Amino acid sequence: MKLLLSLCLVLITSGRLPLVAADRVVYQGTSGPGKGQHIVFLSGDEEYRSEEGLPMLAKILAVRHGFKCTVLFPINPADGTIDPNNQTNVVGLSELAHADMVVMLWRFREFPDQEMKYFADYLQSGKPILGLRTSTHAFSFERFKKGAYAAKFDWRSKEWPGGFGQQVLGDTWISHHGDHGSQSTRAFFNPTLRSHPVLAGVTDIWGDTDVYGIVHLWPSAEVLAYGQVLKGMKPSDPVLAGPKNSPLMPLIWTQIYRGEGGKNNRIFCTTMGAATDLQSEGLRRFVVNACFYSTGLEKQIKPDLDVNYVGDYKPSAFGFGKFKKGIKPSDHELKQK
Repeated sequence: MKLLLSLCLVLITSGRLPLVAADRVVYQGTSGPGKGQHIVFLSGDEEYRSEEGLPMLAKILAVRHGFKCTVLFPINPADGTIDPNNQTNVVGLSELAHADMVVMLWRFREFPDQEMKYFADYLQSGKPILGLRTSTHAFSFERFKKGAYAAKFDWRSKEWPGGFGQQVLGDTWISHHGDHGSQSTRAFFNPTLRSHPVLAGVTDIWGDTDVYGIVHLWPSAEVLAYGQVLKGMKPSDPVLAGPKNSPLMPLIWTQIYRGEGGKNNRIFCTTMGAATDLQSEGLRRFVVNACFYSTGLEKQIKPDLDVNYVGDYKPSAFGFGKFKKGIKPSDHELKQK
């Protein structure tokens, strides 16, 4: 038994197996530019299947590029399954104390103070954040309204207008600019920033989610791509004529958030990021490039960085109540050959 335990420990610490707690999954990269860097992925939304898309991205960054990637999930405490509708129980936020970067797709989450403190402390650390889709409205406090963080982080905040989304990522929830569920999105790259390193090798981005309304970006934000509203839900559909695309809404941008402690967080944000959107090779490449750039690996970005899936990836359609029931974090383990 002791020999078996020792062997398991060797395999885990060598990175040949994913480290799995009951409530999270950790993919330990073994080699590549990202070795030594820890990215924490925060999943938790009711609609866009972050519980499927973020593990896929984490596997790519760990297996293809050497990062240690921890994925946290909203958990049903009764049975340990992943439950995107549980807005108060993303388990394992203490991992943020050891993170070098955060990739998040949250929607209307709220946590008690002892859990929120991990996120607030990470924000004040000056470390980078990549926000996807509904992270612009990551927090909505209903149960913990009297908590120390509620008035500030909530998307409806008056104390910190627009809350975390507007103040840190660049905007809060505004609107579905395209028609949700009937008009898809194609990126139009800003020609003045086309040479930005995070767009290296990115030739096209299309997704079946719609363009969001964005109106509060800071003047200092760099808009890397705008969202073209398409007439339909296929990548071959033409761009919609008329005022919806004049002017175009920001789709991907970057900026620096200067926290109260005086430290600067590198921010990337995109209003795409649903699990189905991430079937776009260009969108995956942007995410991987942004993780390299944000963790000080800008010179390691190449146009042909490997962004192929690790294993199968067949994401569920976006929509409320459509998540796969009975899935546990351990079901996202890498399959050993």
